Amino acid sequence: MTNNASLSTTVTLNNGVEMPVLGLGVFLSPPELTATAVRVAIAKGYRLIDTASAYKNERAVGQGLRASGIDRGQIFVTTKVFPSQYGFEQTLRAFDDSLARLGIAYLDLYLLHWPVPTDFALTVEAYRAAEKLLADGRVRAIGVSNFGSDDIERLVKATQVVPTVNQVELHPFFTQQAIRKACRKHGIITEAWSPIGGVFQRNRKATASMGANGPLDHPTVTKLAGKYAKTPAQVVLRWHLQHGIVAIPKSVHAERIAENADVFDFRLTEEEMRRIDDLDTGVRAGSDPATFTRDSYHVNIDDQ
Repeated sequence: MTNNASLSTTVTLNNGVEMPVLGLGVFLSPPELTATAVRVAIAKGYRLIDTASAYKNERAVGQGLRASGIDRGQIFVTTKVFPSQYGFEQTLRAFDDSLARLGIAYLDLYLLHWPVPTDFALTVEAYRAAEKLLADGRVRAIGVSNFGSDDIERLVKATQVVPTVNQVELHPFFTQQAIRKACRKHGIITEAWSPIGGVFQRNRKATASMGANGPLDHPTVTKLAGKYAKTPAQVVLRWHLQHGIVAIPKSVHAERIAENADVFDFRLTEEEMRRIDDLDTGVRAGSDPATFTRDSYHVNIDDQ
């Protein structure tokens, strides 16, 4: 079942750069599977690929980019600098290392992976390095990931360039209304990691508290999937896009990758959108940015 499904496939960032609204995420994708997943995604029409130094699969992403045969300028590539790499000079070096692993000459979007509230001065220094990379033309846009409303305000006051993107945990069980409002105030695009709620399947405590494996199992979503002859994942991704949220679902399976991109031929009604909005629990399944420190995750980024 389809209807009037008008929806742009790109969004304009606050610096004028065009960014695809749907991409492939590779968090927890094994390096040996990542290159093929990236190549398949590009063949299926994806033009946004999101990785991070801490994912330890940047090299594989680069291999997939080259294997796709698509001109580099047609692919929007994002990576992130991890808090253990923060600091002005350290972040500049981390950027060079990421480019070398990816095997590309420039980046489309560079994000600070997490705020460090207990050492925000270090976070600011990392962002100032990103500002320099932007001024030097080595990256087309800069932004942040996992920043709360207060983090955004602190960063905007301390730096010169307003972030273009804030990538956060966001799905029907955790809709991040306050963060989205703070981002809109500054013209920042909200981007969802774990957009279909896969993070719940990795967090048994969250799963137990919800009594479900994730949003894809909720009757509200499954009934809409039946109505539109779509999968629950497609319904949830459509919900993101109609809210103006960029989504980067992760998969290494060709069928699922293709399926996740097939969301531009139907449209949820306003009432259906509200029904999915109402699934919000206010409970996150991932780490809490408010308590994040440089030691929250021990990742040997150099060992890759």
